[in-house]
Amino acid sequence: MNKRLYFFVFALLPMGLCAQSSYTLKTCIEYGLKNNRTNVVYENEKKAADAKAKEALAEYLPKIGVTATLDNNLKVQESIIPAGVFGPEDIRVAFSQKYNTNGLVQLDQTIFDQSILVGLKANKYNKQQADLNIKQNQETIIYNISNAYYQIYVYREQLALLRENLQTYLKQIDISALQVKKGVTLKKDLDKVTVDYNNALSQIRVAESNLILAQNQLKYEMGYPISEQLAVDSISQQDVLPQVANTTQNPDFTVINRTDYQLSEVNARLLEIDQSRLKSGWLPKLSAYAKYGANGFGNTLGPAVKELNSYSAVGLKLNIPLFDFFKRNAQYNQAKYKSINAVENMKVDAGKYELEYENAKTKLIKAQSSLENDQRNIVLAQSVFTVTDLQYKKGVETLTEWLNAQSAIQDAQNTYLNSLYSFLQAKLDLEKAAGSLKTFYTSL
Repeated sequence: MNKRLYFFVFALLPMGLCAQSSYTLKTCIEYGLKNNRTNVVYENEKKAADAKAKEALAEYLPKIGVTATLDNNLKVQESIIPAGVFGPEDIRVAFSQKYNTNGLVQLDQTIFDQSILVGLKANKYNKQQADLNIKQNQETIIYNISNAYYQIYVYREQLALLRENLQTYLKQIDISALQVKKGVTLKKDLDKVTVDYNNALSQIRVAESNLILAQNQLKYEMGYPISEQLAVDSISQQDVLPQVANTTQNPDFTVINRTDYQLSEVNARLLEIDQSRLKSGWLPKLSAYAKYGANGFGNTLGPAVKELNSYSAVGLKLNIPLFDFFKRNAQYNQAKYKSINAVENMKVDAGKYELEYENAKTKLIKAQSSLENDQRNIVLAQSVFTVTDLQYKKGVETLTEWLNAQSAIQDAQNTYLNSLYSFLQAKLDLEKAAGSLKTFYTSL
């Protein structure tokens, strides 16, 4: 009787889950795209890229600096006027006094610096890189949430099958117990069925534990509080497999659809710009300046501060690099080979991504075929068990044959569950390889 109560509790558990379910795969992904903590990281990286663009632009904007100094010449420096200039002997002269103050305001404006102009072109690609990083993070969120969601689906399927098996064993225990009571069969037959019943209970506990772990993983990927209850929509094979099948039409492969390839393109362009920037460093730089200042001198601090002499100037400054050729040439060559390697790596990646796509497509086809075959095997195993069960009740088959037939059903179920998860995983891998995870999400 206790065993019946135990089974009844297990049977009610999924009904309770179904009653409070609300999150579908699509709504789980929607929640994750808004609440996953990695979103904050990549949004901050985008803001950093915007700030970097402003920093680069600032190199061509006017710069104003203010400096002020106060010197206490503990010992005033003296200069020598040689003999014969103003008299027959050398004359010692101090061109400063004990206290010296100086204040200066200077404005500098770059007029021409080709390296800065070239560097400004990188702003566009830095922003693209930040946007692509956000897109790649969103694809990762979609993939991880879908994977965790499908794990929950598979474990629920497993629990449903295990509970069906448990009910079958429970019925047989009642029959065997009655037969033992009447002396028709030996107690060892009852013990055999009880052993399999207890094994089924243990498998249910493991599956329930795995289901909780999968639910926690889904919460983590969504950015959902782990301590709170997450009501995941109760899905069945009739719901999820047609949904997945609708999106298993093999997407056309174009390497440019891969976000990681797009990032490689942006990186290659940035390396080209860096190469051009270093090359532009050989060109002259022209800037203008305007300054206004005042200085004061005195043997005491008062006159040095109050009695100031102002001065001002405007001018142009031309800087022509002459003797840093070897250093700059080495830097340029490094940038050149990095740029060449970036282009070559893109060609390597294009081949690798195409290989990933073809392998993922092959795995999906094989996984779908295996799933269909394993579904048929469950039907066949159940058919064999139905006949064996009828023959056992008529006394034609032994309990051992009955247990073997039920064990065959369990083996077929386990193989089916593995094929089911492999199929769902292969679908996600194909979408990832094709660069179409966001399309997969929007089509749910």
